[in-house]
Amino acid sequence: MADLINARRDWLLAEIRTRRGIWTAIRAEQAYDRSPWPSTGRNTARKDLKALAARGALIAHDNEITKRRTYTERMLNLRSAA
Repeated sequence: MADLINARRDWLLAEIRTRRGIWTAIRAEQAYDRSPWPSTGRNTARKDLKALAARGALIAHDNEITKRRTYTERMLNLRSAA
């Protein structure tokens, strides 16, 4: 079961890296419509985004005005040693 959850989350992360931008649970749920898990709902999408942020792959942004959470990809800052 954990392997299926990780596969779904890895798929979502690949989708986020491909499509970029700001991600919400609604956007993730819509992305799952094109995935091997088309019946995945918003609550699962929310949990997956939260888990990816906990893993360090995404950054969570809380909007104090709208009380909504959005996510963006964590970009690695790789610089050469030269």
